Amino acid sequence: FRSTDIFIDRGGVWHVGGIRREPDKALRDVDVVFNALHGEWGEDGGVQEVLEQFAVPYTGSRVLASRLAMNKALAKSFLAREGIKTPLHRVIEKIEKSVGGYDAHELFRSIPQPSVVKPLALGSSVGVSIAFDYFGFADALARAFEVSDTVLVEEYIKGREATCAVVDGFRGEERYALPPIEIVPPEDKQFFDYEAKYGGRTLEICPGNFSPEEREQLTHLASVAHRALGLRHYSRSDFILHPRRGIYFLEANTLPGLTTESLLPKAVAAVGSSLPEFLDHVLTLALEGK
Repeated sequence: FRSTDIFIDRGGVWHVGGIRREPDKALRDVDVVFNALHGEWGEDGGVQEVLEQFAVPYTGSRVLASRLAMNKALAKSFLAREGIKTPLHRVIEKIEKSVGGYDAHELFRSIPQPSVVKPLALGSSVGVSIAFDYFGFADALARAFEVSDTVLVEEYIKGREATCAVVDGFRGEERYALPPIEIVPPEDKQFFDYEAKYGGRTLEICPGNFSPEEREQLTHLASVAHRALGLRHYSRSDFILHPRRGIYFLEANTLPGLTTESLLPKAVAAVGSSLPEFLDHVLTLALEGK
């Protein structure tokens, strides 16, 4: 493959080689796009819609599946139909706050505490907080609303953090589940937040220290989530293992990171493969229209 770097800024403006280009001109000589974007527009179906408009093959999930997975509450409701456990949660709109449409005290009482407060449709743990009392809860809501107009509030389930990636058509399997990774945040962190994720202080064990039964459950649940949400090519699902209540699904990542600090490349290496082999496989799937 010969690569061309296409940069899309926060305003949705396309650039090729540092020069501003309209999408049709940027994509004119492109055979396939490897989508390495994260967060809004990259994972929510926006760029996918543009690529389909110009009939350019691309990696990752299609428009509707991307939108579904990005909406954490909607994804949870889909997976609940599959019998997958998810934390109790509620969705709050910023407009409700501005017109007095919700009572923070009532909301605090309606969800088992402590609770996790997060933007409904952002990635990389941006704006995510854990609240242990009402004042912390009100502060967490304010921080989440700074970056999103819609916020998800869910019960905090304390347990071991795990993540498991799935790759379509890898090694002859329809959905190949990579080894689950155990995530151990630093002692001063309650969960895998933005700082823990990118600060290099989190212990990531691959394969994780899971029992055979736990490993089987995690790979099964990740495969079910990938299928039920209609995801394509590859994905990575996050879970919490509670010692008594079992495994809970948190969210699915349609475009998990592929940097040296990212989790998916570590899982790929754990099965004797490599990032170049993985990238070649995914690009081939996209070119073949799978």
